[in-house]
Amino acid sequence: MGRGYQTADEYGLIDPNEQARKQAMRMVIWLVPFGFAAGTTFSLITGLNTFAWAGEFGNHFIGGILGAISGAMGGTFVGGGVGLVIGGGDALPYRNRLKAGKYLVVVKGSEALTRLATRTLYQFKPENIQGYSAPES
Repeated sequence: MGRGYQTADEYGLIDPNEQARKQAMRMVIWLVPFGFAAGTTFSLITGLNTFAWAGEFGNHFIGGILGAISGAMGGTFVGGGVGLVIGGGDALPYRNRLKAGKYLVVVKGSEALTRLATRTLYQFKPENIQGYSAPES
């Protein structure tokens, strides 16, 4: 992978920012309704009359809206942060190397093939060699 060859997206390296957005949206979808319910419940329990012009129902509804906004903020910040940490894995350092103009050589195959590729690549004094085993299904 690299300039003139397959890109990280074409190869299937996960984009951590995209994963973070997906995770944040999943969190928001769950937390907004719960935030609305929590805000309404808090308003009902405390009986606060924060917005006198809104009346009793309006105060509870505004409390629910504020709770929903809090849920959306929590989902965005926490979900996005979790997506960046979990979603990236090794993909982020690899993407950064590609952006720096370096190349990644990926070898898939039997153990004998990967050993041969490793010996061949060592001759060229690479910056780094890293091996992974495919998880058994």
